Amino acid sequence: MKPKILYLHGFGSCGVSTKSTYLKNYFGPNTVTAPDLPSEPLEAIALIKELLESGTYELLIGSSLGGYYAAYMAEMYSLKAVLLNPSTEPWITLADHVGWQKRFCDGQLFEFKKIYLDQLKTLQVNPQKGCYLVLLHSEDEILDYRIAKAYYADQRVIVEYGGNHRFENIEDYISMIDHFRK
Repeated sequence: MKPKILYLHGFGSCGVSTKSTYLKNYFGPNTVTAPDLPSEPLEAIALIKELLESGTYELLIGSSLGGYYAAYMAEMYSLKAVLLNPSTEPWITLADHVGWQKRFCDGQLFEFKKIYLDQLKTLQVNPQKGCYLVLLHSEDEILDYRIAKAYYADQRVIVEYGGNHRFENIEDYISMIDHFRK
């Protein structure tokens, strides 16, 4: 079985996105798995664990909250992970999003409960067992890139000055991601 890539989207997004579509086009549609993650963190982790244990994954790629989940799973399974503008303290940055929200990708309503903030806090890990490539945009309008830069200081961190939270230019980094996974 060919090793696979597991892409984990951010808060309020979906598995089908610009980034996941680009990754599938580059690496092949049968190589990249990009599930819709549940809004409840522990349910999302359970789904990711199920996927990791049922497939042969060599690389996690996570964006924002998906980067937080990817780091947790990289530590649990000693995997490589590419983190795109990753969240490092989502229980803080998502506190203002408690309540009903609309997914950015399709407008579907979902409830983000206060208890989810506590769940997120229990998932915090120190990057030690995983191997990380952290890609940051300095003009991220949602998360302060300097926090992730400091948090992952012992890992490979690349800061692009400019950009945005959506990391819309993933194609500029695809050869670096491909090299990192090997």
